[in-house]
Amino acid sequence: MSDRLVWLPFDPAELGDPPDGLRYEVVDPTQEVPDSVEDVRFYVPPYQMGPAIGDVLPRMRSLEVVQLLSAGVDNVRSRVPEGVALCNGRGIHDTSTAELTLALVLASLRGIPDFVRAQDRHEWTPGWRPALADRRVLLVGYGAIGEAIEARLLPFEVDVVRVARTAREGVHPIEDLPTLLPEADVVVLVVPLTDATRGLVDAGFLGRMKDGALLVNVARGGVVVTDDLVAALHAGRVRAALDVADTEPLPADSPLWDAPGLLVSPHVGGASSAMWPRAHRLVRDQLHRYAAGEPLHNLMTGEY
Repeated sequence: MSDRLVWLPFDPAELGDPPDGLRYEVVDPTQEVPDSVEDVRFYVPPYQMGPAIGDVLPRMRSLEVVQLLSAGVDNVRSRVPEGVALCNGRGIHDTSTAELTLALVLASLRGIPDFVRAQDRHEWTPGWRPALADRRVLLVGYGAIGEAIEARLLPFEVDVVRVARTAREGVHPIEDLPTLLPEADVVVLVVPLTDATRGLVDAGFLGRMKDGALLVNVARGGVVVTDDLVAALHAGRVRAALDVADTEPLPADSPLWDAPGLLVSPHVGGASSAMWPRAHRLVRDQLHRYAAGEPLHNLMTGEY
C-alpha cells in the first residue's frame, strides 16, 4: 500500500477515476483530527471560508501539497510551511461567482429587493429604474473570475473596462483607478485580498465614483473599508451589493444591515450546483499530476 496519504473532504469516488498508488481518507479536521495527521502528504481542506481549515497544518509533518477549493488563499497562505506547495481553486468558482455577480448587478439596478419588500406588503409599486444596457462596468481584478464575469456582461450591451495589478494589452493597471472611477456606472471588485488591496475601497475611492454608481464586491470583505462605505451609502453617493464582509457571518449589529441602497448576500459566490463538478475535476487532475510527479496547476507558493 502506498504511504502517500491524501485527505479529502468528500468521497474519492466523486472524483470518477482517482489515481492508483495513493491512499485516501475522508476527513474534516475542523471536526475531528485522526491519528494519521502526521502522514498526510496531500491535503484538500473542506470548503470553508474561515481560518480553521489551517489549524491542523502544524501537525502535518509529511505535508507536500495543500489544494484549496477556494480561489482566495488569504486564510491559510501565511500558515503553510515553507517548501509546501499551496494551490488555489482557480477555475472552480468562475461560473458560480460570475452568475451571482450578474444577479447582484441586475437586482440592484432594477430594484428587485424593493419589489420583494413591496410584495410582502401586498403593494404594487411601478416605476423607472436604470438598465444595465449602455452602462460602463469597471472590473477591478481581471483574472479567471473577471473574465467569466465579462463574458456574461457583454451580451447586456455594456462597455467593460478591465483593471488588474499590472497593465497588459486591453487591461489597465490598478494605478489608473483614480481616472477610471469617475466614468464607471458599475464597479465590480474581484481582486484577491493582499496587503496591496486591503482597504483599497476607502473614502477616497468612493469619493471618485460617479454619483449613484453601483459598487459590487465579490472579492473579500477586507478590500472595502466598511465605515467609509456606510457613510457613502447614507450620503446617497453610491449604491452597493456585497457578497462578502470584513466580519463573517455579518454581526447582527453591523451598520451594513440598515444602510440604504445596499443589497447583501451571505458569501455565496461559489455556493451553487456548478461548484462541485468543477471542484472534483480540478482535484482529480491535480492528484493525477501529483501521483505522476508532474507540475501542479494553480501553484501559489512553494514547489513540488
